[in-house]
Amino acid sequence: MPERHADWLRQSRRDLAHARHAAEDGDYEWSCFAAQQSAEKALKSVYQRLGAVAWGHSVTNLLTNLPEPYQPSEDLVERAKALDKHYIPARYPNGFDQGAPMDYYTRPEAERSIQDAGAILQFCENILAGLAARDGETQSRRASDEGEPSGD
Repeated sequence: MPERHADWLRQSRRDLAHARHAAEDGDYEWSCFAAQQSAEKALKSVYQRLGAVAWGHSVTNLLTNLPEPYQPSEDLVERAKALDKHYIPARYPNGFDQGAPMDYYTRPEAERSIQDAGAILQFCENILAGLAARDGETQSRRASDEGEPSGD
């Protein structure tokens, strides 16, 4: 299976941009859902890059099941928990006793979701940058061990 972490990361960024646009348009429920999707896809990008399997839609589970060197702060886990609450109720009227999601979601919730997703996206980008730097060092070491120029 081809490694496609960059595709997942690009879509994560796009989903976060969509969350911002939806909030600007007053579509707060869609903003919250798009923010949740952004965080989920950012984490799946990391799993892809690590060659690991990422299953499910829970941002919290994806975040807390990362391998040991990539464990998140408790604050980030709290942000993930907040985002997970938008996965179903933001889209389906049966998430509430009456009315539709659009009747319940607010601008502050959308703004917080955007901030939470942005923090998780940044966390994932930092992991990916560290992996890329490590891979660059490994390639450079391998080239010098073989007597090849390292490209520096």
